[in-house]
Amino acid sequence: MQIAQQVLFILLSAVAILLFSKKVKEISRNIKLGRTEDLSDNPSLRWKNLLLLAFGQKKMFRNPLVAVMHFFVYAGFIIINIEVLEIVLDGITGQHRLFAGPLGGFYAFLINAFEVLALLVLVACVIFLIRRNIIKLKRFISKDLDGWPRSDANYILITEVVLMSLFLFLNASDTLLQIRGEAHYAAHPTGNFVISQYLQPVLNGMSNESLVIIERGSWWLHIVGIFAFLNYLPYSKHLHIVLAFPNAYYARLKPMGEMENMTSIQNEVLYAMQPELAPTEPAAPQRFGAKDVMDLSWKNLMDAYSCTECGRCSAACPANITGKLLSPRKIMMETRDRLEEVSKNINANKEFKEDGKSLLHDYIKVEELRACTTCNACVQECPVSISPLDIILQLRRYLVMEESNSPQEWTTMFSNVENNFAPWKFSPDERDKWAEEIPAS
Repeated sequence: MQIAQQVLFILLSAVAILLFSKKVKEISRNIKLGRTEDLSDNPSLRWKNLLLLAFGQKKMFRNPLVAVMHFFVYAGFIIINIEVLEIVLDGITGQHRLFAGPLGGFYAFLINAFEVLALLVLVACVIFLIRRNIIKLKRFISKDLDGWPRSDANYILITEVVLMSLFLFLNASDTLLQIRGEAHYAAHPTGNFVISQYLQPVLNGMSNESLVIIERGSWWLHIVGIFAFLNYLPYSKHLHIVLAFPNAYYARLKPMGEMENMTSIQNEVLYAMQPELAPTEPAAPQRFGAKDVMDLSWKNLMDAYSCTECGRCSAACPANITGKLLSPRKIMMETRDRLEEVSKNINANKEFKEDGKSLLHDYIKVEELRACTTCNACVQECPVSISPLDIILQLRRYLVMEESNSPQEWTTMFSNVENNFAPWKFSPDERDKWAEEIPAS
């Protein structure tokens, strides 16, 4: 029976890791569909961002209470996985609490710490469920989240509650079997643990056979749940658990108000003023701005996969607050949805076949882009260093420069800049005439 469990566990582990690896490879390929962008400068500052924003969750602590609860969930995910290592090794070797002997008293300290953390994670997840579904905070009931995105968040929180509960019941039944001297469990006695001991009275009336079923059931459900979560992660907004780290490292270091100029446009102006500098062989035409996800940079596409859908960007957006159609969160969600559609196209055809769709117009509307004030509030608020504004600017650049699609007010300003070298309709020769009216002193 034990050998059968080991074989089943090894097969399950192999399938879970294989499926996860396949999806990770696909996501990596999708991100690389974006154009190149060099973000390797100033590594010391990038490592600082990684530590403060990803590990330290610096921006989350603007709301300390929520930040602390989120930190419990985050720390639980990271730290309790150390305990999962023992579960995996026990499953492969068929042993019971493999680390208990070598670690001695430190082992009990670790499991006690994990149990406290598990309880904190459980409580935090329940509170987050209440905030989303009972209190219904405004940014969680936005129409951006209608359908799957709202369910996705609830599924993850419920899964966390179930996994933490299974972990505690696993320890409670295990230690009770140790106390009763049941073979296989009594070989490595650990003593009771700080939280699960209070679940033992619930289980104490059961026979040893029933307790073994509870312990084995909790063990299998716990590890199968973790493998299922592992493979659900790449399809969920909770992929940010992994991508928040590289995304924080590769965050743009330029001041938020500084726009990225296109060298090709700058060169066109330069060649118009100094024709002798123009190359004899004209360069291949380059698309101005972005129409589809392939026109965005790889960092924009990583941003889309890193989005937590927390809505802090939209909650801070003045256009969104005043009822405009723009929602920075939706910009990121739609970019990811389009990228996933392109991915399915490539999987089916071995390469991308034109499908008559694009990110601009089919996913993101012109009215959304026009509403942006470029204030950078969304960029400032994002806890994982995402820039919805950069995508907005590239799509708007395409609208104006490729489609000549701009409001009349913008068109007038562009014409004035072109003819008068200023946004106003005054000839450069007459621009200083106001000074003539000033009386001489």
